[in-house]
Amino acid sequence: MSANLESFSQFDISEHEKDKLVGEVIRYILFKAEQNSGCPIKREELTLLVTGKGYRQRNLPAFVINEAKSKLASIFGYEMRELQRSRSSFSVNPGRASQSQQSVADAKSYIIISQLPPDVYRKFVEDTSSSHVTGLTFVVVGIIHLGGGKVTEENLWHHLRRLGLHENEENHPNFASTKLALESLVQQRQSLKEKVNGPEGSTVYYELAERALDGAINDRIKEYVSQIVQKDVTSLEAD
Repeated sequence: MSANLESFSQFDISEHEKDKLVGEVIRYILFKAEQNSGCPIKREELTLLVTGKGYRQRNLPAFVINEAKSKLASIFGYEMRELQRSRSSFSVNPGRASQSQQSVADAKSYIIISQLPPDVYRKFVEDTSSSHVTGLTFVVVGIIHLGGGKVTEENLWHHLRRLGLHENEENHPNFASTKLALESLVQQRQSLKEKVNGPEGSTVYYELAERALDGAINDRIKEYVSQIVQKDVTSLEAD
């Protein structure tokens, strides 16, 4: 008996019931990923799909989620990656420390990432109508990266204004509200946003979040930024 079957045997449910639960979790993940533009899906939402059906076996939700993860990879070509919200580098008010620790513990969630070769993904999957979102993501993550992983909101908008994006614009041809477009990157966990209180007032900072800190993505950002910097240096030397 395989390890997977041994694990399944502890639950008093039929294989048909198990497959139905796994299918529901997969459909929910694919739907939410499309509906919410790649925003992470909370583990508690997936757990509720199982417990909400009346199943009370303690380890069943984790088993179903792992089965869904395996099938997403083998059938759909998606890696289902768990995100555990990392602690912000910002100082935390001592009075709020316990609340912050609790929110960190409760923030476990998942994203799905295509494992198709880049050329195949571009040809058959990539939605060119959302290329402006990809462009904004790269620009914002690149600016924060060049700032050492953390920049003030004022500094970030200073650079975005140079690219034609203004914080008070509500009718941008691609983004409509530019503020909401930037906020969506926080929801997608590309960046973190936090207000820090100091003796001279409060300052809002943006820093890189889990998705932007992913090894492969971070390496690509570094490579692209290095290429841009090298082009600028070459251009200056030519002048």
